[in-house]
Amino acid sequence: MDLNIAWFLLIGVLIIGYAILDGFDLGVGTLFYVLGKTDDEKKTLINSIGPVWDGNEVWLLTGGGALFAAFPLVYATVFSGFYLAMMLVLFGLIFRAVAVEYYFKLEGDNLQSLMGKMFFVGSLVPALLFGVAVGNVVKGIPIDPVTTDYTGSFFALLNPYALLLGVVGLVAFLLQGSAYTILKTEGELQARAKKLAHIFCWSLLVLWIAGGIAGKIAAPHLFDNYGLYPVLYLIPLLTLASMGLIPILLKMGHYGKVFLASSSAMATMILTLCAGIFPNWVIATNPAYNLTIYNASSSPLTLKIMLIIALIGVPIVLLYTGYVYYVFRGKADPHRQGY
Repeated sequence: MDLNIAWFLLIGVLIIGYAILDGFDLGVGTLFYVLGKTDDEKKTLINSIGPVWDGNEVWLLTGGGALFAAFPLVYATVFSGFYLAMMLVLFGLIFRAVAVEYYFKLEGDNLQSLMGKMFFVGSLVPALLFGVAVGNVVKGIPIDPVTTDYTGSFFALLNPYALLLGVVGLVAFLLQGSAYTILKTEGELQARAKKLAHIFCWSLLVLWIAGGIAGKIAAPHLFDNYGLYPVLYLIPLLTLASMGLIPILLKMGHYGKVFLASSSAMATMILTLCAGIFPNWVIATNPAYNLTIYNASSSPLTLKIMLIIALIGVPIVLLYTGYVYYVFRGKADPHRQGY
Protein backbone atom coordinates (compact mmCIF):
# COMPACT_ATOMS: atom_id res chain seq x y z
CA MET A 1 0.00 0.00 0.00
CA ASP A 2 1.47 3.38 -0.98
CA LEU A 3 1.14 6.63 0.96
CA ASN A 4 -1.59 8.01 -1.31
CA ILE A 5 -3.85 5.02 -0.69
CA ALA A 6 -3.08 5.14 3.04
CA TRP A 7 -4.21 8.77 3.18
CA PHE A 8 -7.35 8.01 1.17
CA LEU A 9 -8.23 5.36 3.74
CA LEU A 10 -7.33 7.55 6.71
CA ILE A 11 -9.46 10.47 5.54
CA GLY A 12 -12.24 8.01 4.81
CA VAL A 13 -12.05 6.80 8.43
CA LEU A 14 -12.22 10.40 9.69
CA ILE A 15 -15.26 11.12 7.51
CA ILE A 16 -16.99 7.98 8.76
CA GLY A 17 -16.13 8.85 12.36
CA TYR A 18 -17.67 12.28 11.92
CA ALA A 19 -20.79 10.92 10.23
CA ILE A 20 -21.39 8.42 13.02
CA LEU A 21 -20.63 10.68 15.98
CA ASP A 22 -21.79 14.12 14.91
CA GLY A 23 -24.47 12.37 12.88
CA PHE A 24 -26.50 11.63 15.99
CA ASP A 25 -26.03 15.24 17.17
CA LEU A 26 -27.44 16.50 13.88
CA GLY A 27 -30.21 13.92 14.03
CA VAL A 28 -31.24 14.86 17.57
CA GLY A 29 -31.22 18.55 16.67
CA THR A 30 -33.29 18.05 13.52
CA LEU A 31 -35.81 15.98 15.52
CA PHE A 32 -35.82 18.46 18.41
CA TYR A 33 -39.48 19.43 18.01
CA VAL A 34 -40.64 16.00 16.88
CA LEU A 35 -39.11 14.18 19.83
CA GLY A 36 -39.35 16.88 22.47
CA LYS A 37 -42.96 17.66 23.25
CA THR A 38 -42.48 19.13 26.73
CA ASP A 39 -39.93 21.50 28.22
CA ASP A 40 -38.32 18.69 30.21
CA GLU A 41 -38.06 16.48 27.13
CA LYS A 42 -36.36 19.25 25.17
CA LYS A 43 -33.91 19.81 28.00
CA THR A 44 -33.21 16.09 28.11
CA LEU A 45 -32.39 16.09 24.41
CA ILE A 46 -30.00 19.03 24.85
CA ASN A 47 -28.34 17.29 27.79
CA SER A 48 -28.03 14.03 25.88
CA ILE A 49 -25.55 15.57 23.43
CA GLY A 50 -24.25 18.40 25.62
CA PRO A 51 -21.09 16.71 26.90
CA VAL A 52 -20.03 15.26 23.55
CA TRP A 53 -21.13 17.44 20.62
CA ASP A 54 -18.01 19.61 20.51
CA GLY A 55 -15.73 16.56 20.72
CA ASN A 56 -17.66 14.99 17.86
CA GLU A 57 -16.95 18.01 15.68
CA VAL A 58 -13.22 17.40 16.13
CA TRP A 59 -13.59 14.64 13.56
CA LEU A 60 -14.78 17.17 10.98
CA LEU A 61 -11.92 19.56 11.76
CA THR A 62 -9.39 16.74 11.66
CA GLY A 63 -10.79 15.43 8.38
CA GLY A 64 -10.68 18.89 6.81
CA GLY A 65 -7.14 19.46 8.05
CA ALA A 66 -6.02 16.07 6.78
CA LEU A 67 -7.56 16.74 3.38
CA PHE A 68 -5.80 20.11 3.19
CA ALA A 69 -2.45 18.58 4.13
CA ALA A 70 -2.58 15.47 1.97
CA PHE A 71 -4.68 16.56 -1.02
CA PRO A 72 -4.57 20.37 -1.21
CA LEU A 73 -6.00 20.56 -4.75
CA VAL A 74 -9.06 18.60 -3.66
CA TYR A 75 -9.50 20.88 -0.65
CA ALA A 76 -9.17 23.99 -2.82
CA THR A 77 -11.58 22.76 -5.50
CA VAL A 78 -14.27 21.55 -3.12
CA PHE A 79 -14.18 24.48 -0.72
CA SER A 80 -13.99 27.12 -3.46
CA GLY A 81 -16.65 25.46 -5.61
CA PHE A 82 -19.05 24.85 -2.74
CA TYR A 83 -18.24 28.12 -0.98
CA LEU A 84 -21.83 29.31 -0.41
CA ALA A 85 -22.97 25.84 0.67
CA MET A 86 -20.01 25.54 3.04
CA MET A 87 -20.80 28.94 4.54
CA LEU A 88 -24.37 27.80 5.18
CA VAL A 89 -23.02 24.66 6.86
CA LEU A 90 -20.62 26.76 8.94
CA PHE A 91 -23.35 29.14 10.08
CA GLY A 92 -25.54 26.15 10.90
CA LEU A 93 -22.85 24.61 13.08
CA ILE A 94 -22.30 27.98 14.80
CA PHE A 95 -26.04 28.33 15.50
CA ARG A 96 -26.12 24.84 16.95
CA ALA A 97 -23.09 25.50 19.16
CA VAL A 98 -24.60 28.72 20.54
CA ALA A 99 -27.95 27.02 21.13
CA VAL A 100 -26.49 24.06 23.04
CA GLU A 101 -24.26 26.23 25.23
CA TYR A 102 -26.84 28.93 26.01
CA TYR A 103 -30.09 26.96 26.17
CA PHE A 104 -29.90 26.68 29.97
CA LYS A 105 -28.21 30.03 30.56
CA LEU A 106 -30.80 32.40 29.10
CA GLU A 107 -33.75 33.43 31.22
CA GLY A 108 -37.19 33.83 29.69
CA ASP A 109 -39.30 31.60 27.47
CA ASN A 110 -38.73 33.72 24.36
CA LEU A 111 -34.94 33.51 24.50
CA GLN A 112 -35.00 29.80 25.25
CA SER A 113 -37.44 29.31 22.39
CA LEU A 114 -35.01 31.16 20.10
CA MET A 115 -32.20 28.81 21.18
CA GLY A 116 -34.43 25.85 20.36
CA LYS A 117 -35.09 27.18 16.87
CA MET A 118 -31.37 27.80 16.34
CA PHE A 119 -30.64 24.24 17.50
CA PHE A 120 -33.13 22.88 14.98
CA VAL A 121 -32.01 25.01 12.00
CA GLY A 122 -28.33 24.59 12.87
CA SER A 123 -28.77 20.83 12.73
CA LEU A 124 -31.07 20.52 9.71
CA VAL A 125 -29.02 22.65 7.29
CA PRO A 126 -25.70 20.75 7.67
CA ALA A 127 -27.49 17.39 7.76
CA LEU A 128 -29.02 18.09 4.35
CA LEU A 129 -26.14 19.93 2.67
CA PHE A 130 -23.47 17.37 3.52
CA GLY A 131 -25.28 14.82 1.37
CA VAL A 132 -25.84 17.33 -1.44
CA ALA A 133 -22.09 18.06 -1.50
CA VAL A 134 -21.26 14.34 -1.63
CA GLY A 135 -23.76 13.86 -4.44
CA ASN A 136 -22.04 16.49 -6.57
CA VAL A 137 -18.54 15.20 -5.84
CA VAL A 138 -19.39 11.66 -6.94
CA LYS A 139 -21.64 12.64 -9.86
CA GLY A 140 -19.16 15.01 -11.47
CA ILE A 141 -18.64 18.76 -11.50
CA PRO A 142 -17.16 21.09 -14.16
CA ILE A 143 -13.49 21.75 -13.33
CA ASP A 144 -11.09 24.18 -15.01
CA PRO A 145 -8.19 22.09 -16.36
CA VAL A 146 -5.61 24.75 -15.48
CA THR A 147 -6.69 26.11 -12.10
CA THR A 148 -8.76 23.06 -11.00
CA ASP A 149 -11.44 25.55 -9.88
CA TYR A 150 -15.11 24.69 -9.99
CA THR A 151 -16.60 26.50 -13.00
CA GLY A 152 -20.31 25.93 -12.41
CA SER A 153 -22.88 27.93 -10.43
CA PHE A 154 -24.37 27.40 -7.00
CA PHE A 155 -27.74 26.39 -8.45
CA ALA A 156 -26.07 23.79 -10.66
CA LEU A 157 -25.17 22.00 -7.44
CA LEU A 158 -28.88 21.58 -6.70
CA ASN A 159 -29.35 18.87 -9.33
CA PRO A 160 -31.81 16.00 -8.76
CA TYR A 161 -29.18 13.35 -8.00
CA ALA A 162 -27.34 15.52 -5.47
CA LEU A 163 -30.62 16.50 -3.81
CA LEU A 164 -31.60 12.83 -3.59
CA LEU A 165 -28.32 11.99 -1.86
CA GLY A 166 -28.92 15.00 0.39
CA VAL A 167 -32.22 13.47 1.49
CA VAL A 168 -30.58 10.04 1.92
CA GLY A 169 -27.94 11.61 4.15
CA LEU A 170 -30.55 13.55 6.11
CA VAL A 171 -32.63 10.43 6.81
CA ALA A 172 -29.46 8.52 7.80
CA PHE A 173 -28.72 11.25 10.35
CA LEU A 174 -32.32 11.12 11.59
CA LEU A 175 -32.02 7.36 12.10
CA GLN A 176 -28.73 7.86 13.93
CA GLY A 177 -30.29 10.55 16.12
CA SER A 178 -33.29 8.33 16.91
CA ALA A 179 -31.03 5.41 17.82
CA TYR A 180 -28.96 7.61 20.13
CA THR A 181 -32.07 9.06 21.77
CA ILE A 182 -33.32 5.53 22.51
CA LEU A 183 -30.03 4.85 24.29
CA LYS A 184 -29.98 8.05 26.33
CA THR A 185 -33.63 8.48 27.35
CA GLU A 186 -36.54 6.58 28.83
CA GLY A 187 -40.31 6.76 29.11
CA GLU A 188 -42.43 8.52 26.49
CA LEU A 189 -39.42 10.21 24.91
CA GLN A 190 -37.73 6.87 24.33
CA ALA A 191 -40.96 5.31 23.03
CA ARG A 192 -41.32 8.17 20.54
CA ALA A 193 -37.73 7.66 19.38
CA LYS A 194 -38.34 3.93 18.88
CA LYS A 195 -41.30 4.61 16.60
CA LEU A 196 -39.29 7.10 14.60
CA ALA A 197 -36.36 4.69 14.30
CA HIS A 198 -38.67 2.16 12.62
CA ILE A 199 -39.93 4.81 10.19
CA PHE A 200 -36.47 6.15 9.35
CA CYS A 201 -35.00 2.66 8.95
CA TRP A 202 -37.47 1.66 6.24
CA SER A 203 -37.43 5.13 4.67
CA LEU A 204 -33.64 5.02 4.46
CA LEU A 205 -33.72 1.58 2.88
CA VAL A 206 -36.10 2.76 0.14
CA LEU A 207 -34.20 6.00 -0.44
CA TRP A 208 -30.83 4.23 -0.49
CA ILE A 209 -32.04 1.77 -3.14
CA ALA A 210 -33.51 4.69 -5.11
CA GLY A 211 -30.14 6.44 -4.84
CA GLY A 212 -28.42 3.37 -6.26
CA ILE A 213 -30.82 3.24 -9.21
CA ALA A 214 -30.42 6.98 -9.80
CA GLY A 215 -26.64 6.58 -9.59
CA LYS A 216 -26.73 3.99 -12.36
CA ILE A 217 -28.31 6.67 -14.56
CA ALA A 218 -26.64 9.89 -13.38
CA ALA A 219 -23.24 8.52 -12.33
CA PRO A 220 -22.62 5.14 -14.00
CA HIS A 221 -18.87 5.43 -13.33
CA LEU A 222 -19.61 4.62 -9.67
CA PHE A 223 -20.14 1.00 -10.69
CA ASP A 224 -16.91 0.54 -12.65
CA ASN A 225 -14.88 -0.72 -9.69
CA TYR A 226 -17.69 -3.07 -8.71
CA GLY A 227 -17.56 -4.62 -12.17
CA LEU A 228 -13.80 -5.13 -11.87
CA TYR A 229 -13.90 -6.39 -8.27
CA PRO A 230 -17.27 -8.04 -7.48
CA VAL A 231 -16.13 -8.66 -3.89
CA LEU A 232 -16.87 -4.98 -3.29
CA TYR A 233 -20.59 -5.80 -3.39
CA LEU A 234 -20.11 -7.13 0.14
CA ILE A 235 -20.06 -3.51 1.32
CA PRO A 236 -23.63 -2.59 0.23
CA LEU A 237 -24.75 -6.03 1.38
CA LEU A 238 -23.51 -5.10 4.85
CA THR A 239 -25.60 -1.93 4.60
CA LEU A 240 -28.69 -4.00 3.84
CA ALA A 241 -27.90 -6.40 6.68
CA SER A 242 -27.39 -3.53 9.14
CA MET A 243 -30.69 -1.88 8.25
CA GLY A 244 -32.47 -5.22 8.32
CA LEU A 245 -31.24 -5.86 11.87
CA ILE A 246 -32.53 -2.59 13.29
CA PRO A 247 -36.27 -3.52 13.51
CA ILE A 248 -35.35 -6.92 14.97
CA LEU A 249 -33.06 -5.42 17.60
CA LEU A 250 -35.66 -2.78 18.48
CA LYS A 251 -38.24 -5.49 19.09
CA MET A 252 -35.77 -7.41 21.27
CA GLY A 253 -34.91 -4.30 23.27
CA HIS A 254 -31.20 -4.40 22.44
CA TYR A 255 -30.86 -0.64 22.13
CA GLY A 256 -27.07 -0.50 22.24
CA LYS A 257 -26.96 -2.88 19.29
CA VAL A 258 -29.55 -0.74 17.49
CA PHE A 259 -27.13 2.17 17.67
CA LEU A 260 -24.29 -0.05 16.46
CA ALA A 261 -26.41 -1.29 13.54
CA SER A 262 -27.35 2.28 12.59
CA SER A 263 -23.68 3.29 12.79
CA SER A 264 -22.74 0.29 10.64
CA ALA A 265 -25.31 1.30 8.03
CA MET A 266 -23.92 4.84 8.00
CA ALA A 267 -20.32 3.62 7.68
CA THR A 268 -21.00 1.12 4.91
CA MET A 269 -23.05 3.61 2.88
CA ILE A 270 -20.05 5.93 2.88
CA LEU A 271 -17.71 3.03 2.08
CA THR A 272 -19.95 2.08 -0.85
CA LEU A 273 -19.40 5.51 -2.41
CA CYS A 274 -15.68 5.51 -1.57
CA ALA A 275 -15.23 2.16 -3.27
CA GLY A 276 -17.07 3.50 -6.31
CA ILE A 277 -14.98 6.64 -6.80
CA PHE A 278 -11.53 5.22 -5.92
CA PRO A 279 -8.84 6.27 -6.87
CA ASN A 280 -10.61 9.60 -7.50
CA TRP A 281 -11.44 12.22 -4.93
CA VAL A 282 -13.51 14.52 -7.12
CA ILE A 283 -15.16 13.41 -10.35
CA ALA A 284 -15.10 15.99 -13.17
CA THR A 285 -17.67 16.20 -15.94
CA ASN A 286 -14.67 15.63 -18.22
CA PRO A 287 -13.00 12.47 -16.80
CA ALA A 288 -9.59 13.70 -17.99
CA TYR A 289 -9.74 16.36 -15.27
CA ASN A 290 -10.68 14.07 -12.36
CA LEU A 291 -8.82 14.84 -9.14
CA THR A 292 -7.26 11.59 -7.99
CA ILE A 293 -5.22 10.48 -5.00
CA TYR A 294 -2.15 10.90 -7.21
CA ASN A 295 -2.55 14.06 -9.29
CA ALA A 296 -4.01 16.08 -6.39
CA SER A 297 -1.72 14.97 -3.57
CA SER A 298 1.06 16.66 -1.65
CA SER A 299 4.67 15.54 -2.03
CA PRO A 300 5.69 12.08 -0.78
CA LEU A 301 7.70 13.67 2.03
CA THR A 302 4.66 15.65 3.22
CA LEU A 303 2.48 12.55 3.12
CA LYS A 304 5.07 10.57 5.08
CA ILE A 305 5.56 13.19 7.81
CA MET A 306 1.83 13.84 8.14
CA LEU A 307 1.12 10.11 8.35
CA ILE A 308 3.51 9.78 11.29
CA ILE A 309 1.74 12.68 13.02
CA ALA A 310 -1.67 11.16 12.25
CA LEU A 311 -0.67 7.76 13.62
CA ILE A 312 0.21 9.50 16.89
CA GLY A 313 -2.74 11.91 16.99
CA VAL A 314 -5.67 9.71 15.93
CA PRO A 315 -5.24 7.19 18.79
CA ILE A 316 -5.19 10.11 21.24
CA VAL A 317 -8.46 11.40 19.78
CA LEU A 318 -9.95 7.91 20.08
CA LEU A 319 -8.82 7.60 23.70
CA TYR A 320 -10.26 10.89 24.92
CA THR A 321 -13.45 10.36 22.91
CA GLY A 322 -13.93 6.97 24.53
CA TYR A 323 -13.19 8.45 27.96
CA VAL A 324 -15.76 11.22 27.54
CA TYR A 325 -18.44 8.74 26.53
CA TYR A 326 -17.52 6.55 29.49
CA VAL A 327 -17.76 9.43 31.97
CA PHE A 328 -21.13 10.61 30.62
CA ARG A 329 -22.63 7.15 30.14
CA GLY A 330 -26.17 6.45 31.28
CA LYS A 331 -29.45 8.23 30.77
CA ALA A 332 -29.76 11.98 30.23
CA ASP A 333 -32.13 14.05 32.37
CA PRO A 334 -33.65 17.52 32.06
CA HIS A 335 -31.61 19.08 34.86
CA ARG A 336 -28.62 21.33 34.29
CA GLN A 337 -26.35 19.16 36.38
CA GLY A 338 -26.95 16.35 33.89
CA TYR A 339 -24.45 18.09 31.60
